[in-house]
Amino acid sequence: MKKQNAFGAITVGASLMIGTAAMADCGDVTIAEMNWASAELMANVDAIILEEGYGCNVELVPGATTTTFASMNEKSEPDIAGELWINAVRDPLAKATAEGRLHSVIEGPITGLGEGWWVSPAFVEAHPELDTVEKVLARPDLFPDAEDPSKGAFLGCPAGWGCQLSNANLFRAFDMEAKGWTLVDPGSAAGLDGSIAKAVERGENWFGYYWAPTAIIGKYELTMLEWETPWAGSENWDGCIVKPEQECLDPQKSSYTESEVHSVVTDRFLKEGGVAVDYLKTRVFPGEVMNAMLVYMNDNQATGGDAAWHFLETYPQIWEAWVNEDAATAIKKEL
Repeated sequence: MKKQNAFGAITVGASLMIGTAAMADCGDVTIAEMNWASAELMANVDAIILEEGYGCNVELVPGATTTTFASMNEKSEPDIAGELWINAVRDPLAKATAEGRLHSVIEGPITGLGEGWWVSPAFVEAHPELDTVEKVLARPDLFPDAEDPSKGAFLGCPAGWGCQLSNANLFRAFDMEAKGWTLVDPGSAAGLDGSIAKAVERGENWFGYYWAPTAIIGKYELTMLEWETPWAGSENWDGCIVKPEQECLDPQKSSYTESEVHSVVTDRFLKEGGVAVDYLKTRVFPGEVMNAMLVYMNDNQATGGDAAWHFLETYPQIWEAWVNEDAATAIKKEL
């Protein structure tokens, strides 16, 4: 089928143009296809909509956060980074934005994303009143550690992950050991995922670190807890929480740092992209839908292109709100 083959190559091309008038308005577009599932899906959805709906000539180019940012900042290519996690490039992005080289066309192209501390569905159902991190920290008895059931188990990150440091320092900042908690190292990504799967499938309580959007969050329907404690500022977080213990002697209580994701475009594209820029300003994926799509990709070993077509077929009520009527009609003809 056409839709199964359209995105088999990086260039997703000129053969899909729908009209010279639309083409004149939109023209050539390059989109970074980042090397993680949600960004891969987003890039392919954008490519289909811009080609089929607006007649753009789209090319997907391989990308990653820092390399894509550097290329856009220094070479003005590619035109679009749909899912740019800006914490990793915050300062240089601010400089590039201030100097007019790059522009954020939408803050938060996916809702409900970010890092934090999560609990399992069984816990939420049994204890809806314990809906913040601080309330949960008062009840280690509800999360008995397999090695020592007298203590509560908090699942942190495997050794070598950046989040291992932040979780270990927050564990100290909130004096969790004295409150009766054990910081559990899951050993690996598979170990962390496996602990979640085991708890949820058995209807047990689980408490630990994770992030969204991810297939695990979508599949097992974890809930991210709110924090009563405000974020304690960059000096505490960047100067202590994310550093090894010997460089963070006095960590202060803090909520988890906010994860920010923007859709960023080059200055040339902002000025010349026309309908493509207008589209990007309206395109927001609901977090629960993105998580569900990541489950689909994982379970079916689907490529970003295959998943994009599945998204368009399954969620017309979402994407039709992003486009005009003529574009929606043109896209539907290809489904």
